[in-house]
Amino acid sequence: MDDNRLIAFKRLLDIMDRLRAECPWDSTQTIDSLRHLTIEETFELSEAILDGNLDEIRKELGDLMLHIVFYSKIGSEKGAFDITDVLNGICEKLIIRHPHIFGDTKVADAHEVSENWEKIKISREGNRSVLAGVPNGLPSLLKAYRMMDKTSGVGFQWNSESDSWKKVEEEIDELRAELSGNGSAENIEAEYGDVLFALVGYSRFIGVNPDKALERSNRKYRSRFMYIEDKARENGTSIKDLNLDEMMALWNEAKSKGM
Repeated sequence: MDDNRLIAFKRLLDIMDRLRAECPWDSTQTIDSLRHLTIEETFELSEAILDGNLDEIRKELGDLMLHIVFYSKIGSEKGAFDITDVLNGICEKLIIRHPHIFGDTKVADAHEVSENWEKIKISREGNRSVLAGVPNGLPSLLKAYRMMDKTSGVGFQWNSESDSWKKVEEEIDELRAELSGNGSAENIEAEYGDVLFALVGYSRFIGVNPDKALERSNRKYRSRFMYIEDKARENGTSIKDLNLDEMMALWNEAKSKGM
């Protein structure tokens, strides 16, 4: 029986071959010129995931798949790599890093799987830093979360949730000390950053992704503030004409509506 997955993937490869040969736009693209478009597509996928829109997730995954095939086609033209190399590379990586599936390693839970993953990477990559796999270009909040994920894989983490929370409180106290002692702007910023970093560390113990949590709060803030703006317009005025108490009353009204 034909495998529809393979048929669909070959169809995409064939379409890419033709576009690369015949299309004035596709034929002139380079790895560099596609980069910013790939970043944009990744953010669009992220938004669809946050919205819980499975149809949009499907569409955005298709866009990213196109980019993977596009890069691989350009790589093959340069004699550097092709889609077969890309797929075989990730297959080998998955097999090597899942010895509990493809070997005789025993694991108790997902945490041990993550720890083994990092240990295998270190053993195969020699002196490469544990943090080398965290791109410098990641947004700061996500970067902090991923760095802690990496270092926890080699045992560098607090022993308990309570220890992690104590660190949060310690950093808050240090920030307060800077604020009450008329600390320099640089020191206040540094201590504020330490508070955020400690909160990211604590998020791991309570099973919260801080980037996702903050984005949910961003969306609530946007929705409730826009509700205030809409209500002001409905009443024939502008948000600029409302005082704080009036705005907060509408904010709480939006909140009561589940916004």
